[in-house]
This record gives sequence, structure tokens and C-alpha cells, in this order.
Amino acid sequence: VQLQASGGGLVRTGGSLRLFCTGSGRIFDDLSMYWVRQAPGKEREFVAGISWIGHMTSYADSVKGRFTISKDNTKNTVYLQMNGLKSGDTAIYYCAADINYSTDQHHLAYKYWGQGTLVTVSS
Repeated sequence: VQLQASGGGLVRTGGSLRLFCTGSGRIFDDLSMYWVRQAPGKEREFVAGISWIGHMTSYADSVKGRFTISKDNTKNTVYLQMNGLKSGDTAIYYCAADINYSTDQHHLAYKYWGQGTLVTVSS
């Protein structure tokens, strides 16, 4: 499975960005998808996850109510709509995929990973 993330950029505090992750190489419908981020000098942390047909989602407490994950299996794409961005959201955002859907936000051992896309939030 190949995953390609895009949509990052520079945005002011309070602004919005929409990240995209497109997959290929496997039936996308079978895959649960995740967004994970890594801020400078910090470890990777779970951001959001969505089940294979989108019927279940989960979010880190730090982004709940501001970020929305969605999945369009007809386009082999998962999205992360980010609103109300804060400086603490500055990080490289990675998309990941796995055949299993997990709500364990500490176990980031997903099978497939894409390259990251940088999100920078400035005041």
C-alpha cells in the first residue's frame, strides 16, 4: 500500500487547513485510516482514526471538536479537516493505514505509513 499525504502549509492561529491522504495498491475499502503527528522534539502522537467504511471515528482529546476525519472510498482518500488551529498543532502530519481499526491511541504500530506533510501554525 502506498500512501501520499498532502495539504500542509502555513496558516495563522485560528485558521483552517484540510489534509489529504490518497492510497493505492490495495482495496482502500478494507483499510482503517489514521492521522498521526510529530511536533519538533516530540514523539509521534495519535490525532484521529476512522474505520474502513467510516462508521467509527476517534480523536485525541487535544483536537476533539476542532478536527474532523473523513474517508471517501470512491476516491481512495482520507481527509483531515482542521479548524481553529493553534500553535500547538504545528507538526508533521502522517497518514497511516491498517487492516484493523484500533482506538488505542498509544499503540501506533500501523502497518502502512505515508510520508508526512508539514503544518505550521503561526500567530
